Amino acid sequence: MSKPRVLIVFFSRTGTTRLLAATLGSMVSADVMEISDGTERRGALGYLRCVIDSWRKRQAAIAPPALDASQYDLVVVGTPVWAGAVASPVRAYLAENRRKFRHIAFFCSLGGRGAQAVFDEMRALSGHAPVAQCKVRASEVRHGTAAASLELFAGVLKHHLARDEALAWCC
Repeated sequence: MSKPRVLIVFFSRTGTTRLLAATLGSMVSADVMEISDGTERRGALGYLRCVIDSWRKRQAAIAPPALDASQYDLVVVGTPVWAGAVASPVRAYLAENRRKFRHIAFFCSLGGRGAQAVFDEMRALSGHAPVAQCKVRASEVRHGTAAASLELFAGVLKHHLARDEALAWCC
């Protein structure tokens, strides 16, 4: 029986979600892939563009993914919270790949509130209930206290994979 394959897919404007994805990737031995779009999102104008995209529920034009989600047992999708919504590049990724997910989990980075609304939106976009979800505040990342949340999340993901592998073995 082969080891379950895990893919972590994320978008990050400031680097916070990127750091979480890399840390989580090492915890669960996952492939990690950043979603890329051609929109300039740096600085004040870029921030404003992100807020407007969120309010309008736009899907960004994203580059074709380098890794195929259908080749993975679990896809973990990470997004920053933009004005209480999913980042537009993540919105596009979930909508474009919804038929490829076997199992899915979600994580988000946020400055304040909005995690539950984001998780609900990700569930609707992906068409799948997540096996787990995790929110991490940007302040936790800045202060180096995000590890506990990520370790708990990684533990739930590993438990899910072990259970899924056991079911595949017996049935």
